[in-house]
Parts: sequence; structure tokens; C-alpha cells
Amino acid sequence: MRLIMLLAVMVGLYSFTDWGNDMQKAQVKAKQENKLILLNFSGSDWCAPCIRLKKQVFADETFKKFADEKLVLVNADFPRGKKFQLPKDRQEHNNKLAEKYNPEGDFPLTLLLSADGKVLKKWEGLPEGDAASFVAQLNQACLAAN
Repeated sequence: MRLIMLLAVMVGLYSFTDWGNDMQKAQVKAKQENKLILLNFSGSDWCAPCIRLKKQVFADETFKKFADEKLVLVNADFPRGKKFQLPKDRQEHNNKLAEKYNPEGDFPLTLLLSADGKVLKKWEGLPEGDAASFVAQLNQACLAAN
């Protein structure tokens, strides 16, 4: 069972290779590249909907292509298992992001933000539909922001 959970987490982390974890760097990059920020709050080792979101949406090529063109990706992870604990400074950074953007502690929570951090669109839980549907929603929100 532990091996299965470890593999699930590893697959989830693999799909996050293009995701950063520093909001300040993301904001600078978003401003420089004229992009929006997609901030995702996840529990990579305990939240089943978070794991599904990564596998079914964020790992999908349609999403990846859209994100490469239009978004700066930030993940604020809140693992619970001792083996997956984050370094203290990263955990503190994620806690500050949660205080500002996720005070209710929803998981998963995905936010589309302007480069200055203003919330443009919010998805609580798994977005409805598949990756293409989520990309369509993102695209609509991006167009509305311009």
C-alpha cells in the first residue's frame, strides 16, 4: 500500500515539473512575459481530488501547451506525511499564500491571478469536465482579463 501511495505521489510530482513554488518570482515572470498566474493549492500525499487533478488535467498535453503559452504556474503544496514534508521556509511561504488566497483551506483550490496577484477566477475542488474543458475555461478567463 505504501508503495502504491509513493508511486502516486511520484507521478503527481512528475506532472508538476513546470510548476514553480515562489509567488514573487512568478509575479516577476508574469509581468515580464505578459502572462497570468495559475496558483494551485494541493495536498500531494493525502488529497485524492488533488492527485486526480494533476493526473487528469495538469498532466494533459492540451493543458501543458496552453500553460506554456499563457500562464506562469505556481503550486502551494501541503503534504501531511513525514516523508514528504517541505523545507521550513517553503512551508512558511505556502502558509502565507494560504492566508491570503485560501483561508478556508480548500483542496484542491486553483486560482487564476493577474501578475499583481488579483484573483480573476477560482475553481474549488476538481473542475468540471476534462482537461480540454478546463483549458477552455482558462482561455475564456484569460481573454476577459485582457
